[in-house]
Amino acid sequence: MRANTWLCGRFEFTLDRPVLMGVVNVTPDSFSDGGQYAATEAAVKHARQLIKEGAAVIDIGGESTRPGAEPVSTKRELDRIMPVLESLRHAGVALSIDTCKPEVMQAVLDAGADILNDVTGFREPQAQAIVAAHGRCGICVMHMRGEPRTMQQAPVYEDVVKEVVDWLDSQAKQLISLGIAPNRLSLDPGFGFGKTIDHNFQLLRHLDQLVALGHPVLVGLSRKSMIGAVTGRPVDQRLAGSLAGALAGMYRGARIVRTHDVASVKDAIEVWQAIEFGPKEAP
Repeated sequence: MRANTWLCGRFEFTLDRPVLMGVVNVTPDSFSDGGQYAATEAAVKHARQLIKEGAAVIDIGGESTRPGAEPVSTKRELDRIMPVLESLRHAGVALSIDTCKPEVMQAVLDAGADILNDVTGFREPQAQAIVAAHGRCGICVMHMRGEPRTMQQAPVYEDVVKEVVDWLDSQAKQLISLGIAPNRLSLDPGFGFGKTIDHNFQLLRHLDQLVALGHPVLVGLSRKSMIGAVTGRPVDQRLAGSLAGALAGMYRGARIVRTHDVASVKDAIEVWQAIEFGPKEAP
């Protein structure tokens, strides 16, 4: 049975239509934007543009998780994130922080973040305790095999779909056992995080098996190498392929789309929903 809402701090999203999560990387080494928004002013300006384009969530990251990325200190990550978070606190959208450090999680929740997005899937007991104690923040539980520096070094699965779905199911049950309300959870199969290109497309093809667990499913494949592998396009020319992947995910039941290209994904959703439910006039 599918969840009908997603509770995220100050916000509660109905899931009758996909929720758009705009990406803001406050890092000098992001794979997708080459550090264009590493400065606070540029990051805030970009976030406000994504909000104007239709993002309901802004996902702020202060540490690159691209393959081979080196970790940064807690202080440096907070120095990148906090000014952006504080500047957007009253922007009228949910603010998500992409981090795997419990110390960062606690600091951003204290500063008013609505969602925590952990690429390690809240494996750390301290991270689990922090989200359990908060009571309302949204939680994005992602599957990743290994860690960013080594995750793409020949990942092997016997059955990638079953193993990823089973791990996310187990992790969701663990978090719920700590008293976390099920409608706070969303699940992300982790495209590109410890998976080959074939693994990624198997997961997308069978995404309905993850959806069947009953939690909102997040798809984040915007501009990723799986798109480049089949189109031959460089990172800055992967919009069309990313749209195809996002629509395939939504068709299979995903209800949260993490994207760098909010306006284009929003247009694709409008046309897709017009086909499914009938057109509505543009505002």
